[in-house]
Amino acid sequence: MKILLVDDDQELCELLARYLQREGIEVDQVHTGPEGLKQGLAETYDAMVLDIMLPGMTGLEVLTELRKTSQMPVVMLTAKGDEMDRIVGLEIGADDYLPKPCNPRELIARLRAVLRRSQVESQAQTADVIRIDELEIDHSQHHVLKNEEPLELTVTEYNILNTLVSHLGKVVEKNQLAEEAMSRSLTLFDRSLDMHLSNLRKKLGAHDDGKARIKTIRGVGYMYVAAGA
Repeated sequence: MKILLVDDDQELCELLARYLQREGIEVDQVHTGPEGLKQGLAETYDAMVLDIMLPGMTGLEVLTELRKTSQMPVVMLTAKGDEMDRIVGLEIGADDYLPKPCNPRELIARLRAVLRRSQVESQAQTADVIRIDELEIDHSQHHVLKNEEPLELTVTEYNILNTLVSHLGKVVEKNQLAEEAMSRSLTLFDRSLDMHLSNLRKKLGAHDDGKARIKTIRGVGYMYVAAGA
């Protein structure tokens, strides 16, 4: 596994890099926003750890540009208690976030979860294509088409859709969805799953009759509903 660490705190970078390397993860470091974007697009990485407060470009700006051409998993580092940055990061395509100062072991756990989701999908050998209404989900290519046009989904969004579709017409409990799609349990006040679902709904759009594709069952979970159901 190869990770790009983008943070202007070089002392923290060295600390995190040592922990990651102990786990057998190769780490490259850069310390400005423009360097992070350039390196992230120029090299092949399994994931990026991206701080929000960076010189040259903010982490949010880097992520916005990155998502135009890359779906590489991104874990964002945010200021402790700064919920707005976390919400915006998830809205524009972050796969997960961790408040700073972070515990290196927790960062490794989050990275493993993100990488596990990404690798399971990329290593899938099945050529099955699922078609629901105007959606086409191709497991072998890890992509989704709507009316034959590609939808740019993050790894997490893809996994959420795939999980819901695999339980078509049935309610998936919130914690079950987090476990299956994000490979981790939700913590108190954790809104990451809600934000990923919000992004996914926007990208999918409603059915032609205006009804939502993903229905919220209040207090229980979520359900993908086919057209006319």
